Amino acid sequence: MNAEKTKERIEFERRIHADMRDSFDEELEMEIDDERMNDLISDVTTPRSDGSDLDRHFYFKELFRLQGELVKLQDWVVHKKLKVVVLFEGRDAAGKGGVIKRITQRLNPRVCRVAALPAPSERESSQWYFQRYVTHLPAGGEIVLFDRSWYNRAGVEKVMGFCSDEDYEEFFRTVPEFEKMLIRSGIILIKYWFSITDDEQNLRFQMRIHDPLKQWKLSPMDMESRRRWEQYTTAKEIMLERTHIPEAPWRIIEAVDKKKARLNCIHHLLSQIPYAEIEREPVVLPERVHNPDYSRHPVPPELFVPTTY
Repeated sequence: MNAEKTKERIEFERRIHADMRDSFDEELEMEIDDERMNDLISDVTTPRSDGSDLDRHFYFKELFRLQGELVKLQDWVVHKKLKVVVLFEGRDAAGKGGVIKRITQRLNPRVCRVAALPAPSERESSQWYFQRYVTHLPAGGEIVLFDRSWYNRAGVEKVMGFCSDEDYEEFFRTVPEFEKMLIRSGIILIKYWFSITDDEQNLRFQMRIHDPLKQWKLSPMDMESRRRWEQYTTAKEIMLERTHIPEAPWRIIEAVDKKKARLNCIHHLLSQIPYAEIEREPVVLPERVHNPDYSRHPVPPELFVPTTY
C-alpha cells in the first residue's frame, strides 16, 4: 500500500511540474517567435550585436518576478476598489502590444482588460470625441489598458488629415481638463509613450513583411506612416509638449530593446500605485464525494476531436 501511495504522489508531483512548465512556456513561445522573425530576415539585414541585449536567463527570471508583483497589484486594486487606466502610445511597431501581453499574461481578464478601439463608425464620428473612450473606463476594482487612446487625434488623425484644424485645436484645449476630471473622479491615469528610432521601425516593418504570420499587422496606414516619419515626429513633439500636465504626466519608454522596454515599463507601472500583498485564507480542497450509485455514461466516439498529436 505504501509503495502505491508513493507512486501516486510521484505521479501527482510530475503532473504539477509539467503544468508549471507549460505556464512558463507561454512566455517562451513568444520569445521564440521574436527569434524566428530575426531568422526570417537574416538575408535582409545584418544581425545586431551591440552587446546591449539582456541575458536571457535574467530576462525570464525578472519578468516572472514582475508578473508575480502584478498579481499582487491586481489583488490590491480589487481589494481597494481602485480604478486604473494606462495609456500605451507610440509609433507603429514600437512594442506596445508586446508589453501589454506581458502585463495581462498572468492576470484575471475580468480585472485587467485591454481596450483597442477600431476606427470610429459614422455614428461615433458625430459624437463628442471622448464619448467612445468613456464607455471603456474602469469601474472600482478594474484596470484598463488602452492600446492607443484618445491621443489618436493628436497623432494619426492630424498627420493623415482625418480631423480638421479646429478639431485638432479643440482636442488640446479639452484633453487636459478631461484628464483632470478623470483623476478627480478617482481614476489613476498613467500615460506611456514608446520611443523607437527610424532605423528600428524600418527593421521591424521588414520583419513583418518577411514573416507570413505577422503580415496581418501591416496595414496601408502603417505603410504610409513610414513615408511620413517626420510628420509623425512633429505631431508627437507637439502632443507631448501640450498634454504633459502635472496631474497626468507622460512617461517615455526607450523601446529599441524590446526586453528592456517590457521590464522597465512593468517596473515603473508597479511603482506608480502603492500596494501591499493581500493576506488570503488558506485554500483547502474539499474531499471529492463518491456516490456508490453513480455511474458515468459512455461518450460516443464521434464526439471526440481526433488525436492528431
